[in-house]
Amino acid sequence: MEPRQLNNLKIRSLVIQRIRDFFMGNGFLEVETPIRCPSIIPEAHIDPLLSEQLYLQASPELCMKRLLSKNLQKIFQICKCFRKNEQGPFHLPEHTLLEWYDTDATYLDLMDHCQGLVQHIAGGLGLGTAIVYQNQPIDLKPPFDRITVKQAFDTYGSKPALKALEDGSFDELMGFEIEPCLGKERPCILYDYPAALASLAKLKPGDENLAQRFELYVAGIELANGFTELTDPILQRQRFVLENQIRSDRSQPSLPLPEKFLADLKNMPDAAGIALGVDRMVMLFCNAVSINEVVAFPPDTL
Repeated sequence: MEPRQLNNLKIRSLVIQRIRDFFMGNGFLEVETPIRCPSIIPEAHIDPLLSEQLYLQASPELCMKRLLSKNLQKIFQICKCFRKNEQGPFHLPEHTLLEWYDTDATYLDLMDHCQGLVQHIAGGLGLGTAIVYQNQPIDLKPPFDRITVKQAFDTYGSKPALKALEDGSFDELMGFEIEPCLGKERPCILYDYPAALASLAKLKPGDENLAQRFELYVAGIELANGFTELTDPILQRQRFVLENQIRSDRSQPSLPLPEKFLADLKNMPDAAGIALGVDRMVMLFCNAVSINEVVAFPPDTL
């Protein structure tokens, strides 16, 4: 094994240790849930992978929320997740995800968690309050920058966010115009997404056109996606049906609704949850340009 790859794997191990240390030190319980399930979240933009007759999870979200409905309060998990036909500098079809949930919390609390976690990892690696990624110094001291989706499109985009949403160019503009500008000198939290782009999130009080959703960016790389959780099973069912309708309109097969999750949702307390890409986080601390540099076996080596 080349020295650089070995060093990256050592850093990866330390990052995962620091993640566990951070959450256990803050009273979270580490849990494990199945990666193969008879039903998953119906999402228009994700094509699932099958294992025999079961779906490989794209996220442990459904099972973790069901644990909240059974009176668990602060939980986290580091696990493998799967997405079909996703491979590139920042994507793997099989990737490592960190997901955590906190009851009686909102997406604002998760923003604070993200700040603390990044600083905890950097401190454990002996990096202090700053890193250098691809020759760009990045200041990790709090508070991280915060910008709404509307502000980001008005500042960096070629058209307003609502116009991009209406004409179907939102994702394209996010990828090519907005994301490269986020988190270049310090981590950036992009928040208050249009309601149509957050099927599992609560709407924002006082403005139901927006959802309580945010993403964390560092060096133009999306690290995490979190939100205040929707706990209304009727509304959640309606949103799942809408996602399946979008899939059908795109000639994608509909996915079975997660009925046991919807049944448990009525018992779920108010909570906030977030998923963070561990591989991408490791990339930053290894100063790696490709996700293949921070895993033991990239797909093309298997």
